[in-house]
Amino acid sequence: MSTAREREEEIIDEEGEEGGSFRSISALESVGVSAAEVKKLKEAGYLTVESVAYATRRALLNIKITEGKVDKILNAAFKLVPMGFMTATQFNSSRQDLIQVSTGSKELDSLLDGGIETGSITELFGEFRTGKTQLCHQLCVTCQLPFNQGGGEGKALYIDTEGTFRPERCLAIAERYGLNGEDVLDNIAYARAYNSDHQSKLLIQAATMMSESRFALMVVDSATALYRTDYSGRGQLADRQMHLAQFLRSLLRLADEFGIAVVVTNQVVASVDGSAMFSADPKKPIGGNIMAHASTTRLKFRKGKGSQRICQVYDSPNLPEKEATFCISTEGITDPKEI
Repeated sequence: MSTAREREEEIIDEEGEEGGSFRSISALESVGVSAAEVKKLKEAGYLTVESVAYATRRALLNIKITEGKVDKILNAAFKLVPMGFMTATQFNSSRQDLIQVSTGSKELDSLLDGGIETGSITELFGEFRTGKTQLCHQLCVTCQLPFNQGGGEGKALYIDTEGTFRPERCLAIAERYGLNGEDVLDNIAYARAYNSDHQSKLLIQAATMMSESRFALMVVDSATALYRTDYSGRGQLADRQMHLAQFLRSLLRLADEFGIAVVVTNQVVASVDGSAMFSADPKKPIGGNIMAHASTTRLKFRKGKGSQRICQVYDSPNLPEKEATFCISTEGITDPKEI
């Protein structure tokens, strides 16, 4: 979980690179782990102490490190990363300084208690043309703003599975905030995912980038589209859900490890069971319970009048189930009264 205080502090590793609120894997050497073992961890994709601390013993054994050394590495990581209990008072205190990334709409920010929360996964689902991708473009710009303007003072990373990312939208939004368009685009790392395996592999590259520079946001638009085509029929349902669960778990680890806000979009499907007869809206988000449990906050989008869109808090551990109206304009996400 990332706090404003933690994100403002610059952590410099031994190579002099600026990091975020995480610890470089080289820090393990200060607690007794050899340079050779640290090198093996780096080669296996473990770039921070947090990534080691959050890993299972079985995963580390796959690196071809002996059991004794794996136990030693884990114990060393636990010394640097707090993994035990804290009081609810301490946890509440840490949440008071939590960074929220503004959506560009005051009404939407109010609904979300300040904006999109860092350190967790926020799911946006709804039909096409309901504003999901537009909000993702907006967040790619606002996450670069200073903390006192509702930003996260960090870069954005965008994984596009449907080919809907448009840099010109980010340029228009940047102009609204008086930002240099070229700098804004330079701070957005973009990748097109072509299948579900490629989508997962991109997270490994993302972790490397996040360990080298400060990122505040990661977008996956959409998280489920490729799974609908790569896995077809009920015979592949179990494999699809397992792969999706692993992908979402990797996203959550990135959120925990680097303190970023993770935003994923999701498609909807018409419900064909008996419950659809008694529901005002028979459409439901795809991904089943796997997606539902992985997402900390789930936001449902639907169309309103004209350019207006309605966002409803569908599921959240702390937000009430309310709605907010926003608009899609040339300047991005705005309040209706601003148009």
